Amino acid sequence: MAGDPIGAGAVTRFAPSPTGLLHLGHAFSALTAAAQGRFHLRIEDIDRDRCCPEYEAAIYEDLAWLGLDWPQPVMRQSDRMPAYAAALARLAPLTYPCRCRRGDIRAALSAPQEGVLPAGPDGLIYPGTCRGRDLRDAGQGDVIRLDVGRAFDSLGLDRIGFHDRTIMPDQTHSLTAAEFLEGIGDVILSRRGMGTSYHLAVVVDDAAQGITLVTRGKDLFDSTWIHVLLQRLLDLPTPDYAHHRLIRDAEGRRLAKRDDARAIRHYRGEGATPADIRRMVGL
Repeated sequence: MAGDPIGAGAVTRFAPSPTGLLHLGHAFSALTAAAQGRFHLRIEDIDRDRCCPEYEAAIYEDLAWLGLDWPQPVMRQSDRMPAYAAALARLAPLTYPCRCRRGDIRAALSAPQEGVLPAGPDGLIYPGTCRGRDLRDAGQGDVIRLDVGRAFDSLGLDRIGFHDRTIMPDQTHSLTAAEFLEGIGDVILSRRGMGTSYHLAVVVDDAAQGITLVTRGKDLFDSTWIHVLLQRLLDLPTPDYAHHRLIRDAEGRRLAKRDDARAIRHYRGEGATPADIRRMVGL
């Protein structure tokens, strides 16, 4: 199978959310991951309000049409809530409940300053308004956040790092605790109505599947700092990472699921072959 030789012999995965049809960017990511070794498929369906069985079925059909296969049964995050609850309980001493909504965060950040508000991989950087609240005071509408400062202190570390096989592969990417707080902030580990978050679930699942190489787009590079910190806190192995280029449209915009004109299903309907798809994405 064609692909960039970034990690031959690795255990890797493709982990889409069934919230829309797969597009050319997904095809590139899945094919790149599958070219590296043993390939797992994982369905990230913790957002039950947006996930759809029809889209999940389309994921299986489109990937099989591309010539991919994977071990059965497929891991589905909606089946793994007890595992996430156990991880969250283990992290409980380093967490706090937060009642702030996006408007509250925006108001807190904009009050003393003008211009562009600070943002990180999860949006606006949380200013720590609820930091120090006790978990026993958590309400039904609260999210659970990681106290990043206490997390670093608990590890006895002042920085964390990881290796990327595509972005400056000859060096270790590292971030200090102060840089983490300034550029990312206290991340959410359990979202309202979900019982977990993308960051917590993906870390627990990568370890459960024995993933040794996480292959995904450059747009998720900054999320890796969160994942590495959680891996350290949960005593889980840190895999290698390979953040690949993004597939863009003619105007240079990153493809999104709402862009049905770029959906694999659309090209299939027009008579394209799997080889055509590989050529379209530069494999």
